[in-house]
Amino acid sequence: MRGVGEAAPDFTFSEQGRRRTLRECLAAGPVVLYFYPADFTPVCTKEACMFRDLHGELVGAGVKVLGVSPQNESSHEAFRAKHRIPFTLIADPKREIIRAYGVGGMFGLPLPFGARRVTYLIGTDGRIADRATGEFGISAHARFVSRVLENRASAITDASASADSTHNGGPA
Repeated sequence: MRGVGEAAPDFTFSEQGRRRTLRECLAAGPVVLYFYPADFTPVCTKEACMFRDLHGELVGAGVKVLGVSPQNESSHEAFRAKHRIPFTLIADPKREIIRAYGVGGMFGLPLPFGARRVTYLIGTDGRIADRATGEFGISAHARFVSRVLENRASAITDASASADSTHNGGPA
């Protein structure tokens, strides 16, 4: 499993019929990349709905959300439609992204199927800035999102204060 400070592996995925890369997304701001075992399972649904419910705040803070699991695109489309998920769910049936991030298996076991429930914050520098794990629940992931929002709010406030002092003749 990738750790804080490590480079986040780049990958290509489909978003609204277009091929994109993680690096392209990072050019616009940080990315919350979360891995989950399967569409339509109770805990995975709860986790996706948590990200859905906080999506507006995350976008407002300049953070993009991407979910990854081994199901195919048609499963993801049905899951997104049923639960009104506003962000991209990446189909990784060959588990290439899952392997690159070292999150294969389920429940902490290195199994040849599924994915561990792991959430990363990837900074615009392409490095992992934070990480949360939690196999059986989403409380660690909810605390993670709260941290992301708090830290982004502080960064935005600091940048605004710096810009205001520059425009008002204060220190740069």
